Amino acid sequence: MIILSKKNKFFADDGWAFWVDGDDTSTIYLNNWLNPKGKSYMDVAIHIKGIKGTKSLNMYFPFAVDKNEIEDVSLKFEEENLSRAIFSSMCVIDYKKNEATSEIAYNGKTLDIVHISAVDYSLERISEGTLMNISFDGIFEYLDNDEVYFMFRIPHKSITEVFGQRKKMGSFLTRIRDMIMSPIVSESYGYSVRINEARLLPKEINSVGAFHRQKLKKAVVTVSIADNYEINDASCYKIRRLEEELYKNFLPLTFDDKNIVTYQWQQNRETDLKGHFNFYFNISHNSISSGSVLIYIFIIVLLNAMGSGLWDLLKTFYLFLSQ
Repeated sequence: MIILSKKNKFFADDGWAFWVDGDDTSTIYLNNWLNPKGKSYMDVAIHIKGIKGTKSLNMYFPFAVDKNEIEDVSLKFEEENLSRAIFSSMCVIDYKKNEATSEIAYNGKTLDIVHISAVDYSLERISEGTLMNISFDGIFEYLDNDEVYFMFRIPHKSITEVFGQRKKMGSFLTRIRDMIMSPIVSESYGYSVRINEARLLPKEINSVGAFHRQKLKKAVVTVSIADNYEINDASCYKIRRLEEELYKNFLPLTFDDKNIVTYQWQQNRETDLKGHFNFYFNISHNSISSGSVLIYIFIIVLLNAMGSGLWDLLKTFYLFLSQ
């Protein structure tokens, strides 16, 4: 018996931009919390070395973001377990040493964490996305170190939309036909993250001189997803099972922390002189359609009822002929 697989393929190709106006060396971290059955989120973290020689931080997101959607996850660092999980090291934290920053020491260095909810920033709609600008004019007075982190969480609308497409599979009759013919559903999702790649950014970003002078040193992308989804992990820098106890108070509210696998990729400007970075993920998932199971049960029950009725009819007809 051959069981057919119904293949659904969806793809998103996102262009992101990050640059600091001034003489700095920066690393961008994009931590993706992927929830195929609900809302997905992304934690954005920017590590800036030499912030006192800079003017502002600028970020372009490829979808609309409002201020009420930005969560200041740096406020969660009061919890020691979380800092140990994020920095993979024992940390000493001076939490909220002033109204705008906390100070963290680990691995022989000390730096400031800026609480974005305590500083001014602007959001501007450009093309289909959003430009976020954080001016450092009002921040320097709170900094004791020349090395800082900015951290916040936004809803990952493009990947949520990609996962949501699996629910839009044609008309009712088409879905019934597919469930009968294809009890096994094979889903495939492709997602490309392109950072500071000019060809995928709007002209308003490409016309900014500071963007082309950016010194983004490294890009690190992390994906956390349930272990029954498969990801092309051949080029992964690191794979691990999410430490549930350490992260339980940090995850997005709708994110299930059970059986989560975390994948991490990184690219370095020292080996990629183009100054932009490209990550691609292929996410796949195979499952048996619950709708197909219900339809098969209904058909079996119906055939059984019809068979019983036909047998009773034949017996009645036979008895009639035997009289």
